[in-house]
Amino acid sequence: MTSQPLARITPVQRPAAAPLMRRHKAAIIVRFLLSEGADIPLTDLPEELQQDLTQAMGQLRYIDRDTLADVLGEFASELEQVGLAFPDGLAGALETLDGRLSPETAARLRREAGVRQKGDAWARLAALDSDTLLGFFERESLEVSAVLLSKLPTDKAASLLARMPGDQARRVAFAVSRTEQVTPEAVYRIGVSLATQIDQAPPREFVKPPANRLGEILDISNALTRDTVLTGIDQDDADFARALRGVILTFADLRHRLKPLDAPTLVRTVGDEDITAIISGATAEGDIATWEFLLSNMSKRLSDQLRTAARERTTADTSTTEAAMSNVIRTVRQMQSEDTLELLPIPTPED
Repeated sequence: MTSQPLARITPVQRPAAAPLMRRHKAAIIVRFLLSEGADIPLTDLPEELQQDLTQAMGQLRYIDRDTLADVLGEFASELEQVGLAFPDGLAGALETLDGRLSPETAARLRREAGVRQKGDAWARLAALDSDTLLGFFERESLEVSAVLLSKLPTDKAASLLARMPGDQARRVAFAVSRTEQVTPEAVYRIGVSLATQIDQAPPREFVKPPANRLGEILDISNALTRDTVLTGIDQDDADFARALRGVILTFADLRHRLKPLDAPTLVRTVGDEDITAIISGATAEGDIATWEFLLSNMSKRLSDQLRTAARERTTADTSTTEAAMSNVIRTVRQMQSEDTLELLPIPTPED
């Protein structure tokens, strides 16, 4: 039987794979970098590009080594050809020049082009001062207020709730119970909307309210100047005078506003010279009560030393005593700004 030659078997030629689209190549590069442990800030991309990238990654399954090498090689080649990269659009240009343009120019460009400041909206909102945040609660709906309260750091949210009128605080707190079904998308849009209000607000030279700025000046003014200014403002604007009295801190106030445990630290920071001048020269009842409060919350040995030093010195004149009291208040404000001292709330008439 004559053997027949075996037919030559040729491999089946598979059709060439369709060329990858650029968004698929981008997805491959991102997936490769993530697998290598790179931290890629995708949140900096516009929302539509984040969406396209996610969808492209979801459409891919397996990529062979040759294809991966080709994509990475193409990417590396493009990077090598880049001589200088500019930011994308006006928003990126403003971000690049942040701190180098005047605040007025930057704010005007943002308003004219409708460009929002970059960054996480909720992080920006959390960094705002309490007075600005309270303005949102006064203007916005209960639903938005509840989301805002829920997204703020716990200590700041508690502080804001305490500053709201009782009825408003109850309504906002109750609205928080209705936020269980709020979606991440809704929270994101609320944050962007609130942050946009910040961007659209005209730039202000002064960050602190007028009462706080004038109050800090009157804090360290002598009693005669302070009383004269307050009396005059009372006649012209009683509401502003009332706000001033709410923020002014005098030496006599410290016995109500200072925590007993902070008394030794304050005295040590101020120094014996000013404390003994106050002990020997203070005549007003409130001022005397305050230095007695300070000494009563120190060790007996140290308080006795200060009393003895005050008795041995020449009685301080009025200007020296008031200068010493002003230095104490200046020190308190400095310690407040450094978060090494926290004052108690202003006591109410019922306290």
